[in-house]
Amino acid sequence: MTALLCGTSHADLPLETIGSVEKLASPPSPHWVFASDAVNERLTLIDLDTGRMLGILDGGFGVTTGAYPKARNEIYVASTHYSRGSRGERTDVVTIYDATTLAPVDEVVIPAKRAINPLSVGNMALSDDDRFLAIFNMTPATSLSIVDLEKRSFAGEIAIPGCSLAYPAGPRRFASLCSNGAMLLTTVDENGRELSKIRSQPFFDPLKDPVTEKAVRYGDVWIFVSFEGWVHPVDLSGDAPVFRERWSLMTDADRRNRWRVGGYQHLAVHQATGRLYALVHQGPPDSHKQGGSEMWIYDLADGRREQRIGLHNPGFTYLGVPLEFGKDWIWPFNGLYGFILDYLVPDLGIGQIAVTQDDEPLVVTGSNFTGMLAIYDGLTGEFRGRVVTGNMTTLLIQAPWGGVSQ
Repeated sequence: MTALLCGTSHADLPLETIGSVEKLASPPSPHWVFASDAVNERLTLIDLDTGRMLGILDGGFGVTTGAYPKARNEIYVASTHYSRGSRGERTDVVTIYDATTLAPVDEVVIPAKRAINPLSVGNMALSDDDRFLAIFNMTPATSLSIVDLEKRSFAGEIAIPGCSLAYPAGPRRFASLCSNGAMLLTTVDENGRELSKIRSQPFFDPLKDPVTEKAVRYGDVWIFVSFEGWVHPVDLSGDAPVFRERWSLMTDADRRNRWRVGGYQHLAVHQATGRLYALVHQGPPDSHKQGGSEMWIYDLADGRREQRIGLHNPGFTYLGVPLEFGKDWIWPFNGLYGFILDYLVPDLGIGQIAVTQDDEPLVVTGSNFTGMLAIYDGLTGEFRGRVVTGNMTTLLIQAPWGGVSQ
């Protein structure tokens, strides 16, 4: 035995290569979506056609949002980092990622005052010419940090008193919502410095029926929906905002039955068909954070509701791993697993919705408390299945390729 243990003979084994680094296909598929996980502080890229996780972007502290330029093969993420995890010296940066490798290639340090909140839109806006990035600050004074993406430098800070958030509104312009129901348009010059500000008259009553900040863009029109379901289209194609006639998502009968919009990301729009997707639920006033039980689909040309779709449970995860029921849990998660989720377990409430921008669009929905996503045919509303992201939560879904800047 001693001889065997102490022998000098050995076999030469090849070194094992652990892991591999691959590049994403170019151009990216319109059926690739990013899902934000606040717990793991990241954006995860998912292929909806295969159910595969393709990659991860680091997000720092809070909810991670990406900005996706049309002219560059890059992705921009504004993030906050503390030297000791959740405490210590704070540093805010805009990280520039290569969109093919998802590797960080550069970063721009910005003032350590960017707003950190669970909003799905408005914390960061990319100008329509891909030149400047505006990051919303709240200390509680409100301002915009402007980053020059060509020079990869901080261009300056612009105060927007009484107003909040940033929405892209042209090549060098950003829109903000104001506390009195007005809109502020901020235009920057070639160097990213303030060129002009235009403040409109109020277009909604913030005391009687405020709009939510969770707007979606349809061409040059931003669509805001109020707590009571009134649609306020804002045309930003001209020098000043044009507030088109409002219309309602809800009929009188819907209101009597207490139908309301709700969720953390409750609107999506398909650019080519002009279809608006809205998450709705039945609940009392001030239940706007309650997730949706149905998806209502509208034609933006005339405001007509075309479909009502009952929503499926996206699935449960624990520490990012799906809770499996039976042997048929694998993608696309139909069969026994789907039956158990839809009929035997509590409804999580759908808090997020997004739609891909191709000719065969997919609608993707998620819930705050799970990392799984549910998929529907964007034209027929047919349920297509479920995918696992590896995330622990879902607070934002982005389908960035094929549409306009968000």
